[in-house]
Amino acid sequence: MSASDLSVSANQVSRVFGSFVAVADATFTVPRGGVTALVGPNGSGKTTLMLVLAGLLTPSSGTVEVCGFNPVTDNFQVRSRVGWMPDQFGMWDSLTALEALTMTGATYRMSADASLARARELLELVHLVEFGDKPAHVLSRGQKQRLGLARALMHSPQMLILDEPANGLDPRSRIELRGIVRQLAEGGTTILISSHVLAELDEMVDDAIFLSAGRTVARETVTDARSARSSWHVRAIDRTPLVSWLEEIHVPFALGQDGSVIVNISGEENAARFLRDALARDIAIVEFAPRGGALEQTYLQLNEERR
Repeated sequence: MSASDLSVSANQVSRVFGSFVAVADATFTVPRGGVTALVGPNGSGKTTLMLVLAGLLTPSSGTVEVCGFNPVTDNFQVRSRVGWMPDQFGMWDSLTALEALTMTGATYRMSADASLARARELLELVHLVEFGDKPAHVLSRGQKQRLGLARALMHSPQMLILDEPANGLDPRSRIELRGIVRQLAEGGTTILISSHVLAELDEMVDDAIFLSAGRTVARETVTDARSARSSWHVRAIDRTPLVSWLEEIHVPFALGQDGSVIVNISGEENAARFLRDALARDIAIVEFAPRGGALEQTYLQLNEERR
């Protein structure tokens, strides 16, 4: 992949706070116009790395290029091209939603008319039109999250960085967020997103970068992760013949508390073959599904935190 196809290129990036190493030699790329997840446990360095990419934190070492510019030496160029949505949305409670957006537009040197038009467009996008003239202190946590997304989009950024954007959102808003993210990506916006809800990311992202203890430890596309899934949830009307057959063909399994069987099968093709063979043996399968999301299974298989 050429440099022109990348929105982010990071090489051996580290960030140290005193004696604490938050990010250590992280190396990765983010392709232009896609949705990439940053996955890792609490304390793995996700937020610190995102702050570096957004031009809000200087790396201690290593090199970074975002949208073709160095966030350290070309900070304005990067920040004018990147939209940043932090986990915690902060603003003055006395400002209305519309004022919060137009003020953000002013910081990006947008004209008053352009700022107002863009703000109204975004309030409609995030379903907050009725709160446009309401002060921020009346907004719920989830509504503030949606306003934070609108604020990050005010200047029509080339790249959007979202740190736990679904925090506080109700199920309907989470579904709408997924739709907005995919719509933006289809329009050419590059999106880097972090979330603890890995099953949610399965429906939203194209690939994922896995972090552990500040290091990049793996990368996988969602398609590859689905193909490599190994743990499957199987439930039959009668579990006894299913268990007998599994013992006969020497397939590893465990008994679930809900009457199901957890079966280890490598890859979707083998899973399809397994189901076909089970039905051919007249085993009445009523449920057959991957156990957990694709990215979740990849994350658990890495088991990096327990080494």
